[in-house]
Amino acid sequence: MESNAPPGQNPGSRPITPPDLTVMKRRDQLIAMVTAYDAPSARLAEAAGMDCLLVGDSAAMTVLGHDSTVHVTVDEMLLFTRAVARSVRRPLVIADLPFGSFQVSDRAAVKTAIRFVKDGGAHAVKLEGAGSSLSRVEAIVAAGVPVMGHVGLTPQTAVALGGYRAQGRTARSAHRLRDDAVALERAGCFAVVLEAMPAEVAARITETLAIPTIGIGAGADCDGQVLVWHDLLGLSSGHLPVFVKRYADLGDVTLSALQAYVSDVRARRFPEDRHTYSMIDGESARLRGQADELVGHADKR
Repeated sequence: MESNAPPGQNPGSRPITPPDLTVMKRRDQLIAMVTAYDAPSARLAEAAGMDCLLVGDSAAMTVLGHDSTVHVTVDEMLLFTRAVARSVRRPLVIADLPFGSFQVSDRAAVKTAIRFVKDGGAHAVKLEGAGSSLSRVEAIVAAGVPVMGHVGLTPQTAVALGGYRAQGRTARSAHRLRDDAVALERAGCFAVVLEAMPAEVAARITETLAIPTIGIGAGADCDGQVLVWHDLLGLSSGHLPVFVKRYADLGDVTLSALQAYVSDVRARRFPEDRHTYSMIDGESARLRGQADELVGHADKR
């Protein structure tokens, strides 16, 4: 099977960098990215050959139980980022800048981005939108932190967009998305996520940009794809977007395992002898003798 690693590399070789992704685009080598929020997930993703790991603010919903991404804090995101970054070597680790951490000013954006690199171990950060975000991108890149952009459906501002729905479905809005993506490239982004837009629109944006596009609900013509860990493994509940493909039903498997455990505990089938420790030879008799001696002393009282 042909490797999808950057030219001259094999999976498990040197760490992937942002320029490697541009080389992959030029060579028509597709980029595989998935979200990750903890060490076990990150290690499994690396072992699978994943190129990029996104420590997404989707953790607000998938891990912390919120109903949107806006509630996750910088400190919470730093905790997830550290767990992922310390656990892998090859994948490019990208951390989402949470809502409220970069919108206020360029200075605040730079300060937050540097925290994710210095304290979180991230290799790059991602922020949503264009417009006022363009100056944030320029400032963060000028500070030496690589930035991934994000256009289309931007979950942090989904309410302003009319809810969680596809963007760019008219010619006018499609042109606007392309202009935003081009502006992000000019501002210094090394890649752009295209979320929830018609495949034709994403294809045109991908052709226009020299930097890679990573699609999620944006068709097959992007330079790479990303999905949320819990969605693709069947660990999420409720309505799933149409663009999600479940590659496993681990939620059902996990539920069955937990139900079996509960049943075994209540029926005293677990733990079995093979799950318990034994005393050193001779110590059991000594312990019983000491216990009998203590009982004798108690009776004399």
